Amino acid sequence: MQDVTHTRSNLRHIPSVDKVLNTPEVKNLSEHLPRWLVLMVIREILDEFRKELQRSKDPLSLDEALERIVGNVLKKSTDLQKNSLRRVINGTGIIIHTNIGRAPLPDEALQLIHDIAKGYSNLEYDLSEGRRGKRITHVEALICRLTGAREAYVVNNNAAAVLLTLNSLAEGKEVIVSRGELVEIGGSFRIPDVMRKSGALMREVGTTNRTHIADYEKAVSDRTALLLKVHTSNYRIMGFSAEVPLQELAALGRKYQIPVMMDLGSGNLTDLSSFGLKGEPTIQQILSTDVDVITFSGDKLLGGPQSGIILTQGAVSMNPIRKNPLARALRIDKLTLAGLEAILLLYQKKNHWDSIPVLRMMNLGLEKIKERAADCLSALDKVNQGMMKMGIQEDVSSVGGGALPGESLPTFVIGFERGDISKDSDCLQLAKMGLFFYAFAILAISAKWLLGTG
Repeated sequence: MQDVTHTRSNLRHIPSVDKVLNTPEVKNLSEHLPRWLVLMVIREILDEFRKELQRSKDPLSLDEALERIVGNVLKKSTDLQKNSLRRVINGTGIIIHTNIGRAPLPDEALQLIHDIAKGYSNLEYDLSEGRRGKRITHVEALICRLTGAREAYVVNNNAAAVLLTLNSLAEGKEVIVSRGELVEIGGSFRIPDVMRKSGALMREVGTTNRTHIADYEKAVSDRTALLLKVHTSNYRIMGFSAEVPLQELAALGRKYQIPVMMDLGSGNLTDLSSFGLKGEPTIQQILSTDVDVITFSGDKLLGGPQSGIILTQGAVSMNPIRKNPLARALRIDKLTLAGLEAILLLYQKKNHWDSIPVLRMMNLGLEKIKERAADCLSALDKVNQGMMKMGIQEDVSSVGGGALPGESLPTFVIGFERGDISKDSDCLQLAKMGLFFYAFAILAISAKWLLGTG
């Protein structure tokens, strides 16, 4: 009964909105923020405080309640002025990490984005002709020159590229795809779901682990609009497995005059074998198979901003894709376009991998990584003060971004170990300290660069 009495008494001590609003601290706050925002914060804090008091058993005076409420109002108002999106240090050991922004952009891209964002531009104006132009012209010729494609189009990500292409070329008709390639990637992006939304009818062939060219051929009918191959970007089927090479599928398409589409996922313009990474084909190699349509991302191995790129060649025209009403809904904005153009221009350099961060990080030598690890360890020693044992260890990192599943990059990391625990509990302790333990794992891929010091 006493608890109920305390609760009722506490609730009576909750100040009114006006009383909080008229305190000196909140009055000062109102000089910098609009009244509607301050009132909203006060009401939210009062509501939270009321719920808290209903659970509390401790008595509270009016002055104590007002002091706590005002403090919470000031704190929440300050928090509302802070950016939610902010820079972080990539301590995951994954170069292209979806959750923390994928590909970092080079200075050239940042500068052009800044320049275009700051003022007006010739986004859709042809300066040479003196009339309205098309935004895709800023990158289409550049993409075609780098890849060898006949036509190119760009939308806001690869999922959009797949959706737009399927809807433009196969709405209401069948698209044949292997069961072993019905992928799901991060964010629950599933090929069957995208195909369903596009209006195309999925025709599965083969089994999960084995699909043959005869499976595709048996499924061909007068309802077939496309033969689709999907890059299994984030997994590999090992052991007793078989898939149809793209070149064979392209030949089958030519035989029946059916376009062949390749969802490449993480588009790659650079031969990564020189980096010690194998198994990721380049866009140029894919086009050499005579595939008709390719879609891929701009913010993964390409190293640019989020975008989806569509390439066509052979008998497939880009016109149905360009004229599709969805194309406008899915188009990229001027800032993305600026970043993409800057990246593509860098690819025309002889040693472009030195200028594009994701490629530079993948190509960083072990000696350089170890030097950077030593520099970071030295800096950490100054603040560690013996709290933890620290040392440089060999480890591996991965590329990420739906590319090179199973492949790893040798690296060095800084390992942390508490000095006051037994060996038997080391593993448990390190598991609890996961984020701290890997705080500098990104040394494998140039931590100094990410910190803006290298």
